[in-house]
Amino acid sequence: MERITLESIPIMMGQEDDGRWWADIESMPGVMAYGATRESAIVAVRALALRVAADCIDHGEDVPEPFTKVFSVA
Repeated sequence: MERITLESIPIMMGQEDDGRWWADIESMPGVMAYGATRESAIVAVRALALRVAADCIDHGEDVPEPFTKVFSVA
């Protein structure tokens, strides 16, 4: 199975008129976060993506597609 890293999941970036940065993982609907800097928005959206994946695991639901290749069981 091909494995990917959290860092390799594509993130769309943008900046609002007020200077805030937003980060969105398009392959995970609803996973979007804001930050005062570009870097803080990236950190926030990656943390949110991990929380969403963990919540799915906790509830016995399918893990969102990008994470099916991040985690592997040996």
